[in-house]
Amino acid sequence: MNTLHELLAFWQTQAGKLGEQTLQHIGLTAASLLLGVLVGVPLGLWLTRRPRVAPWVLGAAGVLQTIPSIALLGFLIPLLGIGPGPAILALFLYSLLPIIRNTVAGVQGVPPAVVDAARGLGFTDGQLLRRVELPLALPVLMAGIRTAAVINVGVATLAAYVAAGGLGEFIFGGIALNNPVMILAGAIPAAALALAFDATLGGVQRLSGRKLVAVGRGLLVALPLLAGLYLLPRATGKLLAGFSPEFIGRADGLPGLRQAYGLGRLPSVVLAPALVYEAARSANVDLIDGYSTDGRIKAYHLRVLHDDRHVFPPYFAAPVVRAGLLTEHPELRAVFGMLAGQLSDSVMTDLNYRVDYLHEEPKAVALAFLRRRGLWRAPRPLSADAPVVKLGSKIFAEQYILAELYASLIRGYTSLDVSTKTGLGGTTICFEALRSGAIDMYPEYSGTGLLVLLQPPPATVDSLGADAGAVFGYVRQQFRRRYQLEWLAPLGFNNTYALLMRRQQAQALGISSISELSAYLR
Repeated sequence: MNTLHELLAFWQTQAGKLGEQTLQHIGLTAASLLLGVLVGVPLGLWLTRRPRVAPWVLGAAGVLQTIPSIALLGFLIPLLGIGPGPAILALFLYSLLPIIRNTVAGVQGVPPAVVDAARGLGFTDGQLLRRVELPLALPVLMAGIRTAAVINVGVATLAAYVAAGGLGEFIFGGIALNNPVMILAGAIPAAALALAFDATLGGVQRLSGRKLVAVGRGLLVALPLLAGLYLLPRATGKLLAGFSPEFIGRADGLPGLRQAYGLGRLPSVVLAPALVYEAARSANVDLIDGYSTDGRIKAYHLRVLHDDRHVFPPYFAAPVVRAGLLTEHPELRAVFGMLAGQLSDSVMTDLNYRVDYLHEEPKAVALAFLRRRGLWRAPRPLSADAPVVKLGSKIFAEQYILAELYASLIRGYTSLDVSTKTGLGGTTICFEALRSGAIDMYPEYSGTGLLVLLQPPPATVDSLGADAGAVFGYVRQQFRRRYQLEWLAPLGFNNTYALLMRRQQAQALGISSISELSAYLR
C-alpha cells in the first residue's frame, strides 16, 4: 500500500512530465509503425511475386530483429546524432519482420481456388492483388502490424537513452537511483500503452469485409496524426542540457542545482551516460553533467563551471570491501592500502585521458602506472584451489582502471586469484552485488555513498557540508554499522560532479561558474 500511495503521489507531482513523456512515446511508436507499414506491406506484396527472393529478405529482417536494441541505437548515433532520428529508425527496423512476414503469409494463404476463379474472370495481376488477395489477407496482415506495435512500444523505452524522450526517462532514472516508484511510474504507463495498441489493433483485426478495408485505410490516416504528437511544442530556452538519468534524479545533481541556483529555465533531455560527452562535443547539447577527473574534459575542450555555492559534495574515491573478505584474508588490507593517496586529481585525469581519448587498454594504463610508482610485481604462481577475490566496477573508464590496478596488486602481492566483473552499470547494481557477495570489492565515492546509498536527512548533509574528512568519516561509520561493509583509505583524488560546457561557447557567453550560467538564463 505504501508503494501504491507513493506511486500515485509521484504521478500527481510529475503529471506534466508524465503527460509529455506519454505523448512522446505514442508519437515514436506511431511514426515507426507508419514507416513499417509503408515499407513493409509493399515489400511483402512484392515478395509474393518473387518467391525466390523472399527467404533472403525475411532472413535480413530477422537478423535486424536479433540485434540488441541498445547496440542498434549505438550504431545509428554516429550517422543520425541524438534525438528522435535514430530512435524512430531503430523502431522502424524492428517492425519490418512481423509486417513483411505476415503480409507474405496472408497473401500466400488465399485459397488457390479463389485466385483461379478471379483469373478466370479476366482479372489482371494488379486487379487480383488489389481486389482479391489483399482484402482476404488483411486479417493476417493486421496481426503483423499488431505484433510490430507491441514490440515498438516496449523498445521505445530505450529512446530515452538517446534524448528522444518517452516513458523510458522515468524507468532509467529509477534504475539509476534505486527508486522502484520511479521505475513503476514509467513502466506501468508503457505497459498500458502496449495493451491499448494491442486491443485497438486486435479489434480492427476481427472486423471483416468492407469494414476491415475501411478501417485499414483509416489507420493510415490515424498513424501520421499520432506520430505528430511527438512534434507538440515543449520547453525551450537559450541553452539545452543533456543529463544522465542518475544526475537528473539525485539530490546533489539537477534538483540540487535548481534549488541552489534557480535553473528552472534550463530545458534538458535524458542521455545515456556514455553519450553525454559526445553530445556536447558534437554540439547536440550545450551543457552536460560529468566528473571532474574525466579525461574527456581535456580531450573535448570542455570547461568545468565553478560550483560557487558548493552544491556538489566531496567525492573522494576509496575501495569498499566486504568485512568478511578482510577477516578471511587479512593480507588484503595492506594490498588495498598500497594505492592510498597515490592518485591525485591530475594523475587520475591523465589516466582517464589515456583510456577515454587515446583508447589505450585500461589494463595497460594500470600496469604502466604501477611500474612508474615501483609498485608492480609479477603475478605469483597459483595453486589449483586458490581462493578467488571478485572485483567489481561501474561502467566507465576510471572504474575499469581502478579495478585493473587492484587486480594487479592482488596477483603480485598475494597467493589469491582474481576475477574482475567490470561494467556492472550504476551505483545501485554495484552496491547490491557487494552486499549479496556477488563481488568482494569495488571503488566507490564518498559523495555517492552519502547521498545515493545512505540518504541521510537534509540536516545531516548540511552539517557535514563540504568537509571531505567529515563526509568520509560519516560514510565509513554508517556503512560499517548498517551493511558490514568497510571503506578503506581514500585514493587521493576527488572525482566530484561537474557541470560542463564547450570551452569556446562558454568563453563567448562569458560563463565560467554556475551562478553566471543562472544569470544568463534569466
